[in-house]
Amino acid sequence: MPTNRISSLCQCRCGLSRRDFLHASACLAGAALVGGCAGEGQAPRGAVAGPAGAVGPIVLNGPASKTVPVVKAAFVRRKGRYGLLWPGEVYDGEAARRLYTEKIQQTAAANRMTVDLRPDPIYSGAEADAWLAEAQAARPDGLLVVLLDRQQHAWPTAGKAIDSGLRTVVFAPVGTAFTTNTAAPSKKAGAVIYSTDDFGQPAYGLRMLAAAARMKAMRFLVIRGAERRESEFAGLGIRLQTVPAKTFVDLYNATPESDEMRAIADEHLAGAQRVIGATRQDAINGARSYVVARTLLGQEEADGITMDCLGALGPTQLALPCLAWSRMNDEGVPAACEADLGAAASHTLVQYLFDRPGFQQDPVAETSRRAIIGSHCSCPTRLNGFGQPPEPYLVRHHHAERDATIQTIWRVGQPVTSLDVEIDAKTKKPRLLVQAGRVLDNVSVPPSGGCVVAVMVKFDGVDDVLANPGFHQVFFYGNYKQHLLDFAKLMNFEAVG
Repeated sequence: MPTNRISSLCQCRCGLSRRDFLHASACLAGAALVGGCAGEGQAPRGAVAGPAGAVGPIVLNGPASKTVPVVKAAFVRRKGRYGLLWPGEVYDGEAARRLYTEKIQQTAAANRMTVDLRPDPIYSGAEADAWLAEAQAARPDGLLVVLLDRQQHAWPTAGKAIDSGLRTVVFAPVGTAFTTNTAAPSKKAGAVIYSTDDFGQPAYGLRMLAAAARMKAMRFLVIRGAERRESEFAGLGIRLQTVPAKTFVDLYNATPESDEMRAIADEHLAGAQRVIGATRQDAINGARSYVVARTLLGQEEADGITMDCLGALGPTQLALPCLAWSRMNDEGVPAACEADLGAAASHTLVQYLFDRPGFQQDPVAETSRRAIIGSHCSCPTRLNGFGQPPEPYLVRHHHAERDATIQTIWRVGQPVTSLDVEIDAKTKKPRLLVQAGRVLDNVSVPPSGGCVVAVMVKFDGVDDVLANPGFHQVFFYGNYKQHLLDFAKLMNFEAVG
């Protein structure tokens, strides 16, 4: 049967994310998240003023950057008039179909994916079975079922899609579902149901399918130890390319200072509210770590990077990559500290799902205010989203009084989410630890001790801060707790939140 392939190669002129701009000229149109698209109205990443602006951004050539996810989609309804039965004669099914087709096109473009939309609605159970058999044979990255009916084969088709073994997003606009329709299938893993007129929710469903496909293709560079080897992050499919720590050290020593490094350093220094302790040479050394990391990403054709920075560089006089990792995360490259693979996965999820960087940190209990202080020495500045203006920041030494790092000032009262990806010891599947709260304060270090970025967050429903679960959680702007719980359900992961 012929299909209408809704491609991502939209040539409209609107705000582009750096990743989409570089790899597909994809238009960030439509609402990709509840409350608006994560990239809506944003300038290209790395092509704006401030940190990561004057010097060209990293161009990734890893497998995730080349992946175009494919989702099969279909509308479902009866033939003829609706009559008395829901959604009723008041519902214009053809107008809804035109509207949602356009929104699907916009979402496909925004997420650089292809949606293979059945040209005609599914009008019968037999047509549903044939479409699902075709989908199972093709093994796309997921299914989108849009219900324009509550009767006859509509919900049975949704149920069959959920049971197909393919990740499934079901969109049921108001008038096409009772809670009696949604109660049972909503409990099943591997699928999410959005019963709403807000297309932002199924648009986010498509974004989740795209993120899962890219993570399955992703190659993450891990710099640690003395051996080169390949492995995989269980459940997410992320391929891990480990190279010896000496690889970074040798390349750093062999890379001379350049005009580009000086320009990067001056860019960060010029944008800072204050510079404390750190010298221009410290900033140039941090820029050298950035250039070295960028070179290794290209050589290994990787989509993200992490390093055992304390073990590899701590005993040396080489600059720790605090400034480099801050800049990379601002540019949309997942960069995790201390070779922490869970943090690497968390950074990736935050960037792929929400088009913004996160802050990996060491959690510290603050018992007088029943809060958690996220403490670390590498923090991105573009917390509002890629291409958005940076938050205010300082350039200073990290807590060991050496090198240059970015101390980002978090907005007090700002809603934030915390994500920690762990591997369950029994099931060997990823488990997502998810919390949401608000920024209370930025702790001054000194007089307090610890890492120089120290953001205090009050998480909802958390009373025992001394036993708050997780470590190296990634904090990021916005309350996206439910979004992450939806992702866990779609992926059949355990979630605690």
